[in-house]
Amino acid sequence: MNLNQEVKKYVDDLFNGVGESQQLFDLKQELVTNMHERISDYKSKGMTDEEALKEAQASMGDLGGLVEDMREHGKDQARQEVYSSMTNRIAIGSLVIGTVLILFGLLMSVSMFFMEVEAVAIPGTGIFAVVGGAILTYGLLTQETEKYYAMSSVRAVLYASAIGTILFAIFVALTSGLATGEMFVAISSFTIFFVIGFGLLLALLLTTKVRRRKD
Repeated sequence: MNLNQEVKKYVDDLFNGVGESQQLFDLKQELVTNMHERISDYKSKGMTDEEALKEAQASMGDLGGLVEDMREHGKDQARQEVYSSMTNRIAIGSLVIGTVLILFGLLMSVSMFFMEVEAVAIPGTGIFAVVGGAILTYGLLTQETEKYYAMSSVRAVLYASAIGTILFAIFVALTSGLATGEMFVAISSFTIFFVIGFGLLLALLLTTKVRRRKD
């Protein structure tokens, strides 16, 4: 069993018998992230994985009170439904707004193409699609479904920023390339923003410690 599995098992065992909920998922995600940060600190001091794990567990202190709070919270079905309902409403709103912005940006660009306006102006409204793509990403990740828990809003914002930056790279490449007529300008503009967005996305994918799928 690797270190990631050990941490997950430790957190899962803490809340053994507590009813699964979005709130419990969020708490487990926070605890797992916290433990990995502590383990990294201990390993930087020369400890082995096993030693760092034991020290991280000890440093977390007595979590019995937190477990009992979640157990009592799990019994409050009405409160859980309100929490999930609010989260899903925000997610659905983001999905709708994101989709509308994407469609608006793309349709406006297509319309301008057939209106025979200057080529440099055609991709301009694509900025709406860039913003829409980021908002849509946030909505998809923060929506709780039958199979998946919602991702934490902070992490979802980071994912949305990564996708938005990648889309912005495409937008900048098109606009700068058409404005200058220089392929080098288009490629260099694309590369700068794409590397930033892809780097953030890769970092997020590699540091995801908690599965969102409901067991």
